[in-house]
Amino acid sequence: MVNSSTTEARVIYVLESDSERKKQLQTVLDFMGELVECHTQWLDDDQLDNALCIIAGDGIDDLEAVAVEYPNVPFICASKQHLNATRRVNVIGEITESLSYENLSHIIRYCQAYHRHLPSQRKHQEQTADLLEKRLVGQSHDIREIRKLIRQVAGSEANVLVLGESGTGKEVVARGIHELSPRSKGPFVPVNCGAIPPDLLESELFGHEKGAFTGAIGVRKGRFELAQGGTLFLDEIGDMPLPMQVKLLRVLQERIFERIGGSKSITADVRVVAATHRELEGMIADGRFREDLYYRLNVFPIEVPALRERSEDVPLLLREIAQRFKAERGISVRLTDRALQSLEAHAWPGNVRELSNLIERLSITHPNQLVDVGDLPHKYRHVDSEEITPEYPDELEERDALNAIFSDDDDDEAEEELSESDAGVLEASAADIPETGVNLKDMLAEIEVEMIKQALERADGVVAKAADLLSMRRTTLVEKMKKYDINKV
Repeated sequence: MVNSSTTEARVIYVLESDSERKKQLQTVLDFMGELVECHTQWLDDDQLDNALCIIAGDGIDDLEAVAVEYPNVPFICASKQHLNATRRVNVIGEITESLSYENLSHIIRYCQAYHRHLPSQRKHQEQTADLLEKRLVGQSHDIREIRKLIRQVAGSEANVLVLGESGTGKEVVARGIHELSPRSKGPFVPVNCGAIPPDLLESELFGHEKGAFTGAIGVRKGRFELAQGGTLFLDEIGDMPLPMQVKLLRVLQERIFERIGGSKSITADVRVVAATHRELEGMIADGRFREDLYYRLNVFPIEVPALRERSEDVPLLLREIAQRFKAERGISVRLTDRALQSLEAHAWPGNVRELSNLIERLSITHPNQLVDVGDLPHKYRHVDSEEITPEYPDELEERDALNAIFSDDDDDEAEEELSESDAGVLEASAADIPETGVNLKDMLAEIEVEMIKQALERADGVVAKAADLLSMRRTTLVEKMKKYDINKV
């Protein structure tokens, strides 16, 4: 069994030999709902570990010495003699003779705060916060509230119901609860109730004995047994068939179960966290989900918001997922500010799962590159993209033109595709080289101008169509028309 001492209410120990005073303190504190134990002599160390405070009556002779030895424990004086005898900060006050409710309530709240803010507790809380921020990335109000709820419920044994759309990270919440709980050293066992055929779900959860049914060739432990001492995560609980809901309810109520075909009762030492994307209250109204099971599971609900409801978290999630990909695969994905702005505007119907899939896709299409809006898939482009048209030196343009004209590859095909006018231009150019030589740059420019004009004429002045005829990009053709001062036909 899991040691649950960390989740038990702390005890107020009264060290008082005066029977009348002891009875009075016991009665008042019992009435306030506190756990009280009265003693006449000093306590064992294991008792001190669970002490909310110690009310020091005449059962302690030297209160200052004891307070020095046990700085983790707050002490309350039951007499002015003790209070005047020590100035230790963990001797926090005095219980007045009248034992007023206001006085006692204030002292008890102070003791609770004393334990909550102990240096050891602060360190634990900081570690918890770090772990949760790595698990649940984001700084939106909703995510901060969920982290707070996880910290509150993790130390208890209460059943938790995690609600939210598919892909929002419900299993991440369940794992966070497990890792911060006293059961963290035990197993975390997830089961997708919607992915297992109804006739196999009972065996999957509770296991079976050899020969229990056709095909049961040996003993098999179910998920409840595998999760002993840990946490069982029942994902998509809304897809569980009604007959199985009855059996699950019995286990949650009685904390025992049997394998199929067996008669031995097995104690269910598990903490159950369930999750669903369905509206269970509507299913109850339709008779598709048991109301008693719903209230048994819904002790502590946590609702995970859709990603579109916390769009300010998108850049943080993108960076976290990209860092994970880089650590796992050695491939980085970086996005420009405009790309991030575009992704923040996306509705994300697939939530965080869709975001993760996009990063994986970009790691394939743009590995180790800076991704801009124009590099994103079309449905993620919600802001205008700036198309970059680099300028190249004339020498590079001329070299490409020469390679295209005088390439040995596919000469026959190229000649067949040339129109009579194109061929005439080339032949005239090649035949009229004078003895003194020729300015090849000017000649190529003349050829280029002639080709552009012919393409524009054939395309009826449509620049995009002319660019296709010349096998170049539209932006490149526009730049050349500006360079040569060529107007549309």
